[in-house]
Amino acid sequence: MLFDIVFYTLGALLIMGGLVGAILPSLPGVPMIFGGIWLVAAVDDYRHLGLWWLLLIGTLGAVAVIVDFVAGTLGAKRVGASKRALWGASLGTLVGMFFGIPGILLGPFIGALLGELCSGTSVLRSAHVGIGTWIGLLLGTLVKLVISLVMIGLFGLAMLFG
Repeated sequence: MLFDIVFYTLGALLIMGGLVGAILPSLPGVPMIFGGIWLVAAVDDYRHLGLWWLLLIGTLGAVAVIVDFVAGTLGAKRVGASKRALWGASLGTLVGMFFGIPGILLGPFIGALLGELCSGTSVLRSAHVGIGTWIGLLLGTLVKLVISLVMIGLFGLAMLFG
């Protein structure tokens, strides 16, 4: 009984922390949400959240993670970035992950900017591509937040009616 309360509390904390992580790039928000949901389901002996609920919620989580990784690159592509800028945005996203919030926010922008500069375009055009990349990141974060809320909503429905 005491362990159930501890694990339910830990699951709730993971879900709440995951919501914060859906906005702040320094936390793995979606995996935290899914982990919290899975923990609650396990403590509940999967009575309310069975395999199909977990697969649905997990699939949504996977989509959110994919969107998060490709959003900056898609933003750069939308403004007509060169292949070097797309590679730069992807590399900037990867490298930026190691430098906390500033790196995650600035990495794709700087990568796209440098990639576009290397392809021989003007500084103004390169900045335009960098801004497109950053807007893509913002839209990706919004999509990730919406999917996170849908995951939590499905969890609530399963717990109430499952």
